[in-house]
Amino acid sequence: MIIIEFMENGSLDGFLRKHDGQFTVIQLVGMLRGVAAGMRYLSDMGYVHRDLAARNVLVNSNLVCKVSDFGLSRVMEDDPEAVYTTTGGKIPIRWTASEAIQYRKFTSASDVWSYGVVMWEVMSYGERPYWDMSNQDVIKAIEEGYRLPAPMDCPPGLHQLMLDCWQKERAERPKFEQIVGLLDKMIRNPNTLKTPAGTCTRPISPLLDQNPPDFSAFCSVSEWLEAIKMERYHDNFTAAGYNSLQSVARMSIEDVMSLGISLAGHQKKVMSSIQTMRAQVLRLHGTGVQV
Repeated sequence: MIIIEFMENGSLDGFLRKHDGQFTVIQLVGMLRGVAAGMRYLSDMGYVHRDLAARNVLVNSNLVCKVSDFGLSRVMEDDPEAVYTTTGGKIPIRWTASEAIQYRKFTSASDVWSYGVVMWEVMSYGERPYWDMSNQDVIKAIEEGYRLPAPMDCPPGLHQLMLDCWQKERAERPKFEQIVGLLDKMIRNPNTLKTPAGTCTRPISPLLDQNPPDFSAFCSVSEWLEAIKMERYHDNFTAAGYNSLQSVARMSIEDVMSLGISLAGHQKKVMSSIQTMRAQVLRLHGTGVQV
């Protein structure tokens, strides 16, 4: 018999999806701080988790988050830089560092990579990392240098921390001790967590280039939808009369929802790309776009 603490709100991913958009940024960062503190403790004790994901984090009634599911955990003895190498078993591709996928080498640094994905899950309210991409597409994209984009309304500092966690060289990733310290600073200085209302620093798309798409290169709504992997909604846009990129750039989130795009992740992806398109139009022409 094992007696464990009862965490009233269950797994973090399901809890966030159930309460989409209902928390302040400070509350979300507080949840992330709890996960980071738990991982700092594990790392200090010489353990590598190997399966850190929002589904394996539990939430209590006070929004305190604790790491759980240690089925894949391994002790690294007294050396925090030790490497655990495995020759078999399934790997949670979307949460796993590139070196762990390629060479099955797991360290505290590979847990840091996974933590970056947990950050993204929290700030996107439980979205599935890399959306509907296949595992092979995810592996290929990561090797080519792509990284998950900032979720809508995610403060730039938090997304930068995610990118730091996803450094290809594991020695360049922050330690959990550093992550906890950074999050503490953000919580003490809420101004660092502000993001302009209604804006997103990067478009939400399956593959993030370091530069946003150049919308001036698109000649049609169809080309734009293909570029953001949302071509399935071409008929929706056409039926609603959105036949030009100029008309698309004026769309609001209510307009997007009225097209029959019911998946929250797809709504966010389309709207984020529209916001980036609008920003590029403003820069190119120096004139406002009526919304």
